[in-house]
Parts: sequence; C-alpha cells; structure tokens
Amino acid sequence: MISRLFGRVAAAVALALATIAPAHANDGNTLEAQFDSTFGTETRAPRDFTATYATPFEQQLAQLANGARGRIGIAAVDLATGQEIAVFGDQRFPMASTSKIAIAATYLEGVEQGRWTLSSEFALRVPVGSRRFSTAIAPTRDGQVMSAAQLIDLMITRSSNPATDALLKAVGGPAAVNDWARRAGISEFNLTRDIATLVRDDGEFDPAVHVDLRDSATPRAMAQLVSGIYQGKWLSPASRAVIVSAMERCVTGKGRIRALLPGEVTVAHKTGTLSNTASDIGVLTTPDGRSLAVAIYVTGQGGKAGRDAKIASIARALYDGYYTDAGRQYASARYPTAQ
Repeated sequence: MISRLFGRVAAAVALALATIAPAHANDGNTLEAQFDSTFGTETRAPRDFTATYATPFEQQLAQLANGARGRIGIAAVDLATGQEIAVFGDQRFPMASTSKIAIAATYLEGVEQGRWTLSSEFALRVPVGSRRFSTAIAPTRDGQVMSAAQLIDLMITRSSNPATDALLKAVGGPAAVNDWARRAGISEFNLTRDIATLVRDDGEFDPAVHVDLRDSATPRAMAQLVSGIYQGKWLSPASRAVIVSAMERCVTGKGRIRALLPGEVTVAHKTGTLSNTASDIGVLTTPDGRSLAVAIYVTGQGGKAGRDAKIASIARALYDGYYTDAGRQYASARYPTAQ
C-alpha cells in the first residue's frame, strides 16, 4: 500500500535517475528479467512490469532500484500513518552490521527484566587469527572490559564488532536475538553467527547473485525493526533512548543515507557492510517532527562508491517525496525521551 505522501516524489526520483541511471534505458520486463537471472534461490514467473508496479512512483523507484548491476531492496514506512512503500522489500539481503540494533534491543530487554544493568561489565571479544571456514565459530579472546552502556554506544555509533560480540555472548548468542525478533513480530530476520565468524568467513557467496539466508533479513522487516524501536513499541522510554541516541550519533556511512539530505534533518541510523554489499537503515525526522523509517540494501554497483551513492540517491528521493507533500496533516512521530 502506497501512502499519498509519496505522490509528489516522481520528480525527485527522476532527477536522481538522471544522475545515476545506466546509459541504456531498461523497460520493465528487462528489469524483471535482469533481476530473475541473478536471483539464485527463487524462480518467479515472468510478469508485466507495469502491472507489478502500478503507480508512476513505484515504477520510477523500481528503476532506481534497478538490479542490472546488483540486487537492491527498499522499504520505507510513514511513522504517522503506518503506510509503506517497498521495492523487492520481501527479498532477503545480508544484514551485516544492521543486525546490531536487534542485538542491543535484546540486551536492553534483559535490563528491563532485571537480568543485568547498563553498568554490567563484559570483555570485548577480540578475534584470534584463523583460516576461513576452519571452525564453526571463529576464535576470540577477552579484550578490554567495558560497561554495557559503553558497548552499546560503540557497536552502534562506530559499528565495533568486538563490542557487539561481547553483548551477543552476554544475551545467549544469535538464538536469543532471533527469539526477541520473533516475539516483536519480526519474522523475516535470521541471525546465525557472531560477528567475528561472519567477518572471517565473508565472501563465501556473492550477494549480488546469490541469496544466503544466514544472517539475512528483508528490507521490510528491518524497516519494521527501526520503526518499532523509534516508536517505543517494545522497550521502555529509557531503553529506547539508549538506542535512538546512539543511532543519531552514528559516525559510519557518511556517504549513505545522510549524504544528500538537508542538514536540518535528524538521521538516526545504522549501517552495514560486507563483501559486495552495503546497507543503511534508520529514521529520518524533519524539524517539525515528521518521520520516515527507511531500510535500503544494495549489492554490486561496481564498488563501494557506487553502493554508497545508490543508497544516498534512494534516501534523498524518499525524503523529498515525504517532505514535499504539504497538503497533508502530519502527526508527530517523536517519542518522549526518558527523563
């Protein structure tokens, strides 16, 4: 279902397309065929592109997410109405470090249950050199001991892998995070390895042409994740503030969601990066409190710069469509911060 807030975005998308679209034009059937020829784990019957994407905005956004140079998935949710738009929003992509938001949420749920506190201390999990695929779990050693509050800050603002694995071990591993996601109603989310193992064995498959269900999620599921965190659906105001504050101070991915947005937009986000894939998920909030949750997953595109530029262009097109629809009355999506 497409919110009316995107009705005026076509011009913005067209402008973005003018700067990044391939030199040759692709009709809808060609775009579908290009995607299907590289999507290794699912076959789909041929279908008419204009029937699949009914509105001009959907069609243009699909062109912006052209899979000719690598699979791309997009999901966005209007936090005032709950309406959404997605292109390949139900296809699986590598979560990479975007999974760290769910890991933090799992730990904070434990804080609320009295299992531990933000001042509880854990040792960083520092990788020990080992050959790829030589063990089911990559070996690590104890590093510096830090508080949980420090670890959450490092894992989100700077995407620290040793900090993430410290908290992942504390909560009980990937199964505990998957359990939290299921109870939150996020079904298309599957964490199977710690970050040390994920990074050590990275590159086993090319995500542009192969879908690995391990450590993967759909863009729609991750938009649901950031929406729920931002709106305080699953955590207390204090716990929600810990995650959102860190997301607003995230220093990674300067060339991604943030890159083309106006300076007055508040961006609370988390990036992810692995071989031939880049992602960025978060919430864009205007000065008057209108918010849009976005999840953008990109593979291929000729290299890191191309992937970052694609994420930035998609984020800007979505933002422009949201912000310029002045004919609607918007409810503030801001959630009260903890006192």
